[in-house]
Amino acid sequence: MESILIVDDDVNLCNFLAEELNAAGYKTYSLTNSDNVTEFLKDKNTDLILLDLNMPGKDGFQVQQEIHNYPGNKPKVIILTAHSDVKSAVESARLGAYDFICKPYEFGKLLASIRKVIENSK
Repeated sequence: MESILIVDDDVNLCNFLAEELNAAGYKTYSLTNSDNVTEFLKDKNTDLILLDLNMPGKDGFQVQQEIHNYPGNKPKVIILTAHSDVKSAVESARLGAYDFICKPYEFGKLLASIRKVIENSK
């Protein structure tokens, strides 16, 4: 079973996504603090991270850079953000994000992106 880490400071969004993704057959974890992502990765093997860009503490770009430099398992990243500008999308892609999805989003589109990223990483 593939696992997905949701990193977003919105607790309600984390809970919603976890419920929907669990129902779709994924194991989920949630972090509302972006400062703990690499610590989390030391303990859990995660296939994919759904990452918000605008969070207190480290922003999504900083987290992506840490994942890029992480010596262990490097999970794939999909950005979920309300800040949808071309510069952010380009920077996220440069740092290795596989998709850039703007909030609010359609869950079906997100699920299709997740399935595509996980399938392509096998």
